Amino acid sequence: MMQPATIDLAAVEPVLAKYQGRGREALLPLLHEAQAIHGWLPREVLAAVGQTLHVPLSDVHGVVEFYSMFYNEPMARRVIRVCFDPACHMAGSPAVRLAIEERLGLRPGETSADGRISYECVPCLGMCEHAPNALNGDRPAGDLTPADADAFLAGTYPEPEPKIYGGPLIKLARAGKIDPLSLSAFEKYGGYKGLRKAMTMTPEEVLAILKGSDVLGRGGAMFPVGLKWEMTRNAPGHPAEKHVIANADESEPGTFKDRALMEQDPFALVEALTLAAYTVGAENGWIFLRGEYPRCYARLQNAIDKAREAGYLGRDILGRKGFNFDIQLRLGAGAYICGEETALFEAIEGKRGFPRIKPPFPTTHGLFHQPTAINNVETLAAALSVINIGVEQWHKLGTPGSPGTKWFCVSGRVLRPGVYEVPFGLTVRQLIQMAGGVIGNEIQAVLLGGAAGVFIGPRRLDTPLTYEDAKAQGFPLGSGVIMVFDEAVDLREILYMLARFFAHESCGKCYPCQLGTQRQLEIIERVLRYGGPLPDDRQMLQDIGLAMTQTSLCGLGQTAASAVLSALERWPELFAPAGRANGQTPTGLL
Repeated sequence: MMQPATIDLAAVEPVLAKYQGRGREALLPLLHEAQAIHGWLPREVLAAVGQTLHVPLSDVHGVVEFYSMFYNEPMARRVIRVCFDPACHMAGSPAVRLAIEERLGLRPGETSADGRISYECVPCLGMCEHAPNALNGDRPAGDLTPADADAFLAGTYPEPEPKIYGGPLIKLARAGKIDPLSLSAFEKYGGYKGLRKAMTMTPEEVLAILKGSDVLGRGGAMFPVGLKWEMTRNAPGHPAEKHVIANADESEPGTFKDRALMEQDPFALVEALTLAAYTVGAENGWIFLRGEYPRCYARLQNAIDKAREAGYLGRDILGRKGFNFDIQLRLGAGAYICGEETALFEAIEGKRGFPRIKPPFPTTHGLFHQPTAINNVETLAAALSVINIGVEQWHKLGTPGSPGTKWFCVSGRVLRPGVYEVPFGLTVRQLIQMAGGVIGNEIQAVLLGGAAGVFIGPRRLDTPLTYEDAKAQGFPLGSGVIMVFDEAVDLREILYMLARFFAHESCGKCYPCQLGTQRQLEIIERVLRYGGPLPDDRQMLQDIGLAMTQTSLCGLGQTAASAVLSALERWPELFAPAGRANGQTPTGLL
């Protein structure tokens, strides 16, 4: 598609008027709404956006070019996105992609001649339990086969619901059992019980309960929640200058646990964030949601609006004079780096999602350089659960060093992929058995912790899933990913997908990550294309990985080689000279 000679701004003017004078912080939501008008962001629209928010045009262009879901070249309003990452690949996404491409007559990155449909192959869409999966505009679809292509494109294919298993279900007790759009249903089944209970106590008493519960961050950092909230509460500043944030930007391949709560029990996240605000002493709440979760966005916005109407948000909440708090929902635009907390701050502030140098730390200099407590969705749900059931009951679950429950994202070659809420202490083998066991062949490998995690082999399947065992064994629990590969899977293909993901998602701010992820990808791609590595490739991968781990600015670069390095250590034969026939390429991969 060629850019029209002129762009009619009349359709955009109501959107511009809505955001007039709001400043840079409104840049992302304004860009989302403006793009919905034309399907992309013409230069005339970008100029008008900059003038509306008093942001230099160069900065507006910089933000648009940073995020993969913003387009400054002609695109259709309707975008078909098909996942090409590991879980979907193993489940047959190459065949699904070919069927969709045949129906559309398009290749990835192309737009139909009539300008109605654009087609993309994209990294993980966060629906790994429904692999292969895709998005038709804002409509998700999962468990696709080539025969489903027509129904998917017509928008008649059923939308998938999260698959939730395990037990006892503490944080996910209501998920799938109530209408996620109904506040009254939420209240009937224990909703806002935790907040009301907390408000009978002082914030200091709530902090004491959280510290006694030993709840650690569920996003991978494992920082004590009670301590983080206490540090934010004790930081200088008026409540109007403090923030609590739900990091809902889970974008790592194999990670989909937070989506289950946000789709099935969205009011719970609103309540948990309000609990955090009461405890911290903050008036400002934010939910930063990945752009590929349109249904989560709609349900969370509904929950925020209804909570506000019912007096659970706003001024003097539940009659408590001076307890003022409200939440803004921010939609990301396709940048995994924004899951890093300081990059997330930059995104909310209307900037490119570059990580900040620490210290200073968010508890004193976070969003807008003000005191901020930021936690992922599961962590907030865990804090709310502790208030609901009490410290004693919480400690009856799990192990002494890892009390409570954990959400695990089980995917890959298992019979029942899904989100499993289980007490800490189950072994990897027990969790896989709970998921119905392996489909087909014997287990070859398990990826623990996500794309930034590590591979383990069959001999380590009896390792307990606890913080203490993970530390002792040298693997991360991370985002709770348990991705299973049977013996039929070529792990070099999986390593290529992981390397491709990190090369695509590197923000480019620091050279070790920017260059290292590209070199890592090039070497693994060469191995796949030409049948084996060059003599120095294995050593070069190790050197590159070590350099990124030790010198990158943020966690993305520091862990971008973790999975590759663990595979090199455990299966050195993967990069032995013998391999594919020269020039043979895996179907649908390269």
